[in-house]
Amino acid sequence: MKPLEGRVALVTGGLGTLGRAQTSKLSAEGATVIVLDRPGHEGQATTQGLGENARFLGCDLNDLARSEQLIREEAEASGGIDILINNAALIINKPFQDFSLEEYEDQIRVNSSAAFAAVRACAEWMKQKRSGKILNFASITLNGQWDGYVPYVASKGAMIGLTKSLARELGPHGINVNAISPGAVISEAENRVFADRLQEYNDWVLERQCIKARLKPEDVAELVYFLVSPASDMITGQNFAIDGGW
Repeated sequence: MKPLEGRVALVTGGLGTLGRAQTSKLSAEGATVIVLDRPGHEGQATTQGLGENARFLGCDLNDLARSEQLIREEAEASGGIDILINNAALIINKPFQDFSLEEYEDQIRVNSSAAFAAVRACAEWMKQKRSGKILNFASITLNGQWDGYVPYVASKGAMIGLTKSLARELGPHGINVNAISPGAVISEAENRVFADRLQEYNDWVLERQCIKARLKPEDVAELVYFLVSPASDMITGQNFAIDGGW
């Protein structure tokens, strides 16, 4: 029997670089994985090799009430969500004065508020089962060494606060809540944001890391697996950095 057999996991932003790696790992370990991403990407989901235990859920996280409703319906149909990974995020790089209020609110909504909505949708099932694992993705950018990400960094700071508070409230029900702060992971978002200076960015990252190798999505997926497995049952309320040592 595989370690996560019989568990149902939901991964938001599941078609992104990090989400795909997490889905593949959890599926390989026996979990049924609900891959939540933007509506209309069903075709992409079937070609990504996410594992035979994965299925797609189209959901626009900008609509918080609708997102909560869809996740709640999915939880009911699946007999509950055992593992919730709040991975979805918007990221834009430019000086803070150039962000509109709407752009700021969009990133707060998708990167943080949507996680709160997802927890609301899943928590009652977890309480009934007296078990559950919730992972919220924060970011290395909270170390203050990155320019041009004010809304993103603010949203990820909120994820740390959400994690600490939820761990306290949900712990008595047997539910673990932790955060992961990845470093500079090789990703499609990186290629997009730094398209005009990718080599310069790569050199900048390696100069700051203790380990002189780039972080891969699979590295993060291994940490995710540990934190949703029985091996982490006595760990909660923590923020785990995986960044090559900054």
